[in-house]
Amino acid sequence: MNQTVVSYLAEYEFFDFLLKIFGQNTSLLAFVIFFLVAAVIVGIMATVGGLGTYAERKISADIQMRMGPNRVGPYGILQFLADGVKMITKEDIMPANADKMLFYLAPVLCLLGVFATLAVVPFSAGFTMTDLNVGVFYLIAISSLVGLGVFLGGYASNSKWSMLGGMRGASQIISYEIPVTLSILAIVLLAGGMSFGVIIGQQEGLPTNWFLFHNPFAFIAFFVYFVGAMAETNRAPFDLPEAESELVSGYHTEYTGMRFGFFALAEYIEVFVVCGVAVALFLGGFNLPFKLDIDILPIQAVQAVIFFSKTLLLYYVIIWARWTFPRLRVDQLMSICWKYLTPIAIFNLIGCAIWMVVFKGHSIAQIMFGSH
Repeated sequence: MNQTVVSYLAEYEFFDFLLKIFGQNTSLLAFVIFFLVAAVIVGIMATVGGLGTYAERKISADIQMRMGPNRVGPYGILQFLADGVKMITKEDIMPANADKMLFYLAPVLCLLGVFATLAVVPFSAGFTMTDLNVGVFYLIAISSLVGLGVFLGGYASNSKWSMLGGMRGASQIISYEIPVTLSILAIVLLAGGMSFGVIIGQQEGLPTNWFLFHNPFAFIAFFVYFVGAMAETNRAPFDLPEAESELVSGYHTEYTGMRFGFFALAEYIEVFVVCGVAVALFLGGFNLPFKLDIDILPIQAVQAVIFFSKTLLLYYVIIWARWTFPRLRVDQLMSICWKYLTPIAIFNLIGCAIWMVVFKGHSIAQIMFGSH
């Protein structure tokens, strides 16, 4: 996996042509490439976030035997564009006694925290913004901005409903970060590095090489991570920070127009990010089921399709879970985290460490079949 998207494009002849256009100014060309790639990724993710609202409605309608969106565009496919227009044109209202600066800052923090994580999400071997050697650490650290935005949104609104939702969100996100991080550390231990390139590189070839099937502890760690990620993204049955049946709309009750849209967009993009991270850590990432010695742009496109297919499949499972399981109580939410998921995550981490020592890092498939 390449260090950055710029280093990957530098391998092609057209890069030298572009360099001549920019007067051999490598720094300027790199800045322009990063800017354009970032703009494309943000545009794609904004579209994915918008389509997520459409998918949510359609899937829930199927589960509940209802129609769902069917008026705006074929099969209602343009409903998310209509929602966007509605958000932009709606009046922006702020409570009279709200903290103006924090009120405006909260949705921006949520969106910024989500977009910043996209810098290390490995869409393919070449089309990744940057493959940091501490990519996992960066991802965990920068994603904490979302929790801060949720809390500030509730605090700054000067509303008891929003404040309760913000406090729930902060306690929930901080709590579930522990089992999620421990599950990620188990994979870091197996891969021997915090770079997503290193982690995905260890899973080349057949699905038997995926870390999901490396050992029993890693298999359990995937489900601990997935449940914890659902809680961190405030998805049902863990949507206590919103809980419209008791808190009106939770931490974003007082938000209208596009500021509310920022919260919604951040949530749906964050769901995509946590699913993408699960694919990179446990499900082989963008790897093809066989090794190729050639590296051309069509191969990169195929890798991206594989990555998006796996990620969107998990995305579907998260939406499916929302419309299947009832919402938990606050005490049940915390009990699941501290009494069950956290001890299991610690057990998995220790188990992976023991497995690495006893079996010298070999997976179950390598032990049974001698495969690499």
